[in-house]
Amino acid sequence: MQYVLATANPDKATEIARILADADLDVDLVPRPASVPDVDETGATLEDNARLKAQALVAATGLPAIADDTGLEIDALGGAPGVFSARFAGPDATYADNCALALERLTGVDPERRTARFTTVAIACWPDGREVVARGAVEGVITEAPRGAAGFGYDPVFAPTEGDGRTFAEMTAAEKHAISHRGRAFRTLAAGLGGSAGAGHGGA
Repeated sequence: MQYVLATANPDKATEIARILADADLDVDLVPRPASVPDVDETGATLEDNARLKAQALVAATGLPAIADDTGLEIDALGGAPGVFSARFAGPDATYADNCALALERLTGVDPERRTARFTTVAIACWPDGREVVARGAVEGVITEAPRGAAGFGYDPVFAPTEGDGRTFAEMTAAEKHAISHRGRAFRTLAAGLGGSAGAGHGGA
């Protein structure tokens, strides 16, 4: 089945395509048309924002759409940046800007209090209103300085608890996807899409 991928972030699009391919899901991902404007992420939750993006692409293309939203919750910052993770340091923030602000806010915070978690909500929406929603999360800690050159976003400052002390940016793509929030969310989504293939759409 053909799905349009709602994200305009090329790093995220590459990662999602790789995860779905590794899940052995036979889907044809169509890039988001350049003519479709950015969707205002005005939702109060990750699921709200993912649904806004997916529904906008369904409306624009007439095709089923896949979208996600991801948030980093840092316990010492009261759960921030959360739904504002991509724009933590401002609307035009770079990955480095966001990481730098997170580290700045954690200056002087003891290592045992630098706990955090990544959560991804992935969603597939169809023109008939049906949808499949999946979640994935991973616990970890925020490092005292960026480490590694792979990945994107907050990967250089997030070391998953289930790992060996390396940040996501120090792992290979396969190592990261095996335990990451996005890997877990999209493998769960893939299972839901696979189960709905015969009907031609997903279950609510």
